[in-house]
Amino acid sequence: MTERKPPGVSVESWVDRQIREAAERGDFAELPGLGKPLPSLDAPYDEMWWIKEKMHREGFAVLPPALALRKEAEDALEAVSAARSEREARAILSEINEKIRAALRRPPPGPPLGLAEFDVEEVLAARRPGPGSRPEPGQDRA
Repeated sequence: MTERKPPGVSVESWVDRQIREAAERGDFAELPGLGKPLPSLDAPYDEMWWIKEKMHREGFAVLPPALALRKEAEDALEAVSAARSEREARAILSEINEKIRAALRRPPPGPPLGLAEFDVEEVLAARRPGPGSRPEPGQDRA
């Protein structure tokens, strides 16, 4: 901890001396982010920036858990349509279905969940090419 400012010394010179001594000791040599640009330097000022940053570091979500799961389910459907194979799509659907099952067993706090498990076969049938067409290169049917 720093010492108290001695009487008769200006605050500016006292602070400058403490910074100089800390730099000479190497206290600033191993700081995280050393030599990296400041994040969001060009972003507009937000007086709540430090709260949002703290929540992000601590792993708190801005959305209630039920709404976050709904968003995750929407993202999973987009990922399924972009999946390279049915195997990859099944894995995505299985993962989100497990999360939905867990949330249905023990509903999260907040608004109602309003989700049901995805019917894997129905979703996969919708992403398959029409009858008589060939799958795109790299796409498998198994």
